Amino acid sequence: MTIEHARAQLQPKPWGVKPGAVPWSVAALRSLSGAKHDDRAIGEIWFERSGKEAPASSLLLKLLFTSQPLSIQVHPNDAYAQSLGLANGKTEAWHVLSATPEAKVALGLKRSLTPLQLEQAIDDGSIADLVVWRTVHAGDTIFVPAGTIHAIGEGLVIAEIQQRSDATFRIFDYGRGRELHIDKAIAVSIAEPADAQPAPHRLTDTRTLLTSNPYFTFEKIDLASNSAWQLNAKQETWLLVIAGGGNAGSFDVAEGDVIFAQSDRIRIAAGFAGLIGLVAYTGVNPARDLLEHVAPDMAATGPMETVQ
Repeated sequence: MTIEHARAQLQPKPWGVKPGAVPWSVAALRSLSGAKHDDRAIGEIWFERSGKEAPASSLLLKLLFTSQPLSIQVHPNDAYAQSLGLANGKTEAWHVLSATPEAKVALGLKRSLTPLQLEQAIDDGSIADLVVWRTVHAGDTIFVPAGTIHAIGEGLVIAEIQQRSDATFRIFDYGRGRELHIDKAIAVSIAEPADAQPAPHRLTDTRTLLTSNPYFTFEKIDLASNSAWQLNAKQETWLLVIAGGGNAGSFDVAEGDVIFAQSDRIRIAAGFAGLIGLVAYTGVNPARDLLEHVAPDMAATGPMETVQ
């Protein structure tokens, strides 16, 4: 029985952007203005539950800002992570919010490698030429299962939803001098071409399924001007407003705002410009009753039975 306005935590990164040079409209500027920061480049904003003593969520929602390529890296699956004493691995998905014309991401390898060949490619730096780079545009979604070798290029703003984990094994870092994690990366990497990406699927006039996997379902919602809705957050649910705004529960929301909810019903009133958002929630299948169109005075806010 929870509806919260998420708080933003800034994460400095060498590949990030200066606070005054954020490229995605006003969203990140709103987040930055509400958090303390110095003049270091900000690479990520992590959205957390509003109360610092609240139980940790299963999922982590982020915004990423890149002025340089990230390292070429890989994340472990649950089994390997747990062998290290971690709670779980890290499967993630990206939704591109802003992209320069040449912006790219890397996913998988051009050809399959044995563990020895992968080690040699890392040692001599040729791994940088073996990853498959693809141009991306605003609106693209990329699914990154644990074990997939990947990287994010410069000139991007990305919304990322992931299993809550910071387990990242770097294998190439463009000479930035940070630690590499070669043995662990080789142990967890699926050193082969990546699987084809799932195509977005229209569920209703307002809902588009971006990707779904055993850890989370990721959707885009598009609510018409001045319309009223009820979002049924039976599971852990995150809502990121990416355009427009309005009201969600007791909170006024605009581009860049994030709402966390669980076992609750959220009344959403879209504003004059409508409301476009990304919704992520635990569970492998799209929730049939996630979003209901209601009369403006009929949307309810109240507790729901938790789905087991």
